[in-house]
Amino acid sequence: MHTVNETGTTFLENARLKAHGYSEALGLPVIADDSGLMVDALDGAPGVLSARYAGDHNDAANNAKMLANLAGVPTERRTAHFHTTLVWVDPERPHDDVEVDGEVNGRITVIPAGDNGFGYDPFFYIPEQGQTMAEMSPAEKNRFSHRGNALRELAKLMDAQPERFGMPDAKERTNNGSDPRMNEDLEEE
Repeated sequence: MHTVNETGTTFLENARLKAHGYSEALGLPVIADDSGLMVDALDGAPGVLSARYAGDHNDAANNAKMLANLAGVPTERRTAHFHTTLVWVDPERPHDDVEVDGEVNGRITVIPAGDNGFGYDPFFYIPEQGQTMAEMSPAEKNRFSHRGNALRELAKLMDAQPERFGMPDAKERTNNGSDPRMNEDLEEE
């Protein structure tokens, strides 16, 4: 399968490009995202170029460039957030994209900490958790991350509007017996 190029200038544009491109190629519903780090003292950079901030997907070079650009910026002004935009595309509903966002706020440290994660995670400190993203276990990171927050927003929409996602609502699942939790004909063991 071909790779969809991220030629958009916003997270939403890139997520849409990927979702539509892969959905068209597969003929299936697709969820795609675009994510990045936005540092307030850098006017939102690296932003949509996060993976390519210093070139072509080089985490060490990206982190070095970010730290160089933050040289002399005091700790209290190193605020930042990770942002994700998710787009759900269904080829059966071509004009009904579902778009959600997720964020996590933090601060950029001077010294990296932690071995988990990737990219900017060792430098992204979440004060409420007292650790960087790279110090968190995968389960902890999922509870606090921008992608986890966006997926929880998408799940809320799926629960509230199941028909928009091609799923039966709870009443239909109960009436046709397709939800085993609601099927009174199940035998007890």
